[in-house]
Amino acid sequence: MLRTRLYNDMKEAMRSKDRVRLQTIRSLRAALMQKEIELRTSENQEVTEQMAEAVLQKQAKQRRDSIGQYTEAGRDDLAAVEIEELSIIETYLPEQLSDDAVRSIVTGVIAEAGATSMKDMGRVMGPAMKSLKGRTDGNLVQKIVRELLST
Repeated sequence: MLRTRLYNDMKEAMRSKDRVRLQTIRSLRAALMQKEIELRTSENQEVTEQMAEAVLQKQAKQRRDSIGQYTEAGRDDLAAVEIEELSIIETYLPEQLSDDAVRSIVTGVIAEAGATSMKDMGRVMGPAMKSLKGRTDGNLVQKIVRELLST
């Protein structure tokens, strides 16, 4: 289970005095705790593995966005910290698909939907994101869909 793995890795990071890893794991555990509290007050249910994975995906996306903003602002020092945190978070996520694998899946979705132009983007994005959920970044999927539909 992801929560147990995070707890054990946190203890190991404390022992090895790996400050960045410890800080990142603590932030992930806090995000999971927040999700659990959110569910308790609304629906009274436990955080499932899929929900936990979605929380980690959200944390990874936040780091990617921060990296882009820090790089754009010329703050490479802050971007380096975010890159290191992102690499730690990605160890807990399923392996990400390559661009070519995403392109082939999107091509199949386009053929299945019978999409021919940019007007059909909505019909393609939904099924594409459903089949690629958690295995790639949504911005990459959108970029590939746009590219394939515009040709």
